[in-house]
Amino acid sequence: MKSKSIAMAALVSLLSAGVLRADVKLPAIFGDHMVLQRGQKVPFWGTADAGEEVTVSIGDAKSSTKADADGKWKLMLNSLKASDQPTEVTVAGKNTISIKNVLVGDVWVASGQSNMQFALGEAHNASVEIPKAKHPNIRLFSVTRTATLNPQSDCTGRWDVCSPDSARGFSAAGYFFALDVQETQKVPVGMIGTYWGGTPAQAWTSIEALANQPATKGFAESFSRTKSDLPALEEKYKKELLPAYEAAIKKWESEVGEEYNKLVKTWNEEVAKAKAEGKAAPPKPTPPKPAPKKPAAPGSNPNMPSTLYNGMIAPIIPYAIKGAIWYQGESNAGQPMQYRTLFPTMITDWRTRWGQGDFTFVWVQLANYKARNEEPIQASGGWPGLREAQSMTLKLPNTGQAVTIDIGDDSNIHPKNKLDVGRRLALAARHVAYGEDIVFSGPTYDAVKVDGDKIRVTFKNTGGGLEIGTPPPVRLNQPAAVPASELIGFSIAGEDKKFVWAKATIEGDSVIVSSPDVKNPVAVRYAWAENPACNLYNKEKLPASPFRTDDWNDAAAEKK
Repeated sequence: MKSKSIAMAALVSLLSAGVLRADVKLPAIFGDHMVLQRGQKVPFWGTADAGEEVTVSIGDAKSSTKADADGKWKLMLNSLKASDQPTEVTVAGKNTISIKNVLVGDVWVASGQSNMQFALGEAHNASVEIPKAKHPNIRLFSVTRTATLNPQSDCTGRWDVCSPDSARGFSAAGYFFALDVQETQKVPVGMIGTYWGGTPAQAWTSIEALANQPATKGFAESFSRTKSDLPALEEKYKKELLPAYEAAIKKWESEVGEEYNKLVKTWNEEVAKAKAEGKAAPPKPTPPKPAPKKPAAPGSNPNMPSTLYNGMIAPIIPYAIKGAIWYQGESNAGQPMQYRTLFPTMITDWRTRWGQGDFTFVWVQLANYKARNEEPIQASGGWPGLREAQSMTLKLPNTGQAVTIDIGDDSNIHPKNKLDVGRRLALAARHVAYGEDIVFSGPTYDAVKVDGDKIRVTFKNTGGGLEIGTPPPVRLNQPAAVPASELIGFSIAGEDKKFVWAKATIEGDSVIVSSPDVKNPVAVRYAWAENPACNLYNKEKLPASPFRTDDWNDAAAEKK
């Protein structure tokens, strides 16, 4: 009894001395080597004891607040000036946190699916770029992949100074984008990489935003059903799906055998050697048959609506940013009409929740892919329709698009030339976010006029003028392509809606399109296929965006 009284007295003493307390804490997005956004108010937030006063300071900037009844606090630092001189941020309450080697510049979010996730170490020029990736004024933060049914207040990740080691596994497109922005704007650049291969746009959009649009309401309803049925789904997962997967894996391992395991072991050794020498990693050997895919646990499926917004976007909001770059669309290509609503809904959702106004949002239009169709009969759905939906989203303010119709790979959904992807994203950002008076885009469709048996198509963003161009190399040291002798990729149709290949000639900022088989033309399409042959550029070597002047087949687009 006496010992219990002594222990209680000790506890009271500790409490009165303030030893037992909830330390001031910050989410993972705040850490050593981070970049803070210049030129606008910078939010800081975290947790502490209820009512505890918290002060954040960096240089002459300082702000204080008190934690609310739930122990949550948030404050704003006044606008900071860009600086490449490392400094320290102090967060002080009952304890003190010192965040070191902090720069002030521009912060960009890089998000999307596998082509954004595609690492620098896999790029076509990795062996050249990785050894040079020593950029102390570029900082990289990778959000750990997390799918969840409920919005999270924190994520797992850390800031790294850009180096050959840290850049190797980071988004290649994001890296080349950062490199261009840092070189042209002369300020530090922070890249927040939050991406997951194979995922659809609805997974990156909040449930509230999906529920507010008729075209996306079904996603919200599906999400709600999963949430309400979660106990039963978890039971089925444990008792049926997981055991079935484990049995399938054992069978696969026995069939694949020791030979493949030896190949993997050799590959791991080659990867380690390549990393030590600053070279590109060799491709992983392909097993005789693919391994069974482990089913996602209920509530953690990255393809479910809102799960990636909850786990990988919500935790970094409202960290001050300059804008976002986005590389996605392949997983929504089967529903291009829906994407016309879904994509702008996602962008608007992010902007609303960040509370920083209409920040710059730039994306990559789908590249050319799959076997080439030699006939001009591509329906309005699929990849051409998805590209159109992406272009239509340019109606939102402060948006831009990088066209990649010339640097895809017909046999690989992950084209390796990410250098030009990053550069084209940066060109759009330099115009939209930084107000540079530059040629930031290839030719884009403006208007059409029928003149007898010909159609005149006029373009915007013609730069120094229209020309027949050639695509950049897909692989390092690939010989330059020989320029074509004529303009290709245009088709024309009359009232019968039957498209035929057309003769196309450049005339100023226009292209004259005609065919002897169409006496009374009414519509033109350009590069309207999954993998089109096309070669219209401006003199700045930027490709024209695919387009059509008709709206035929829209009702059938979702079925293609």
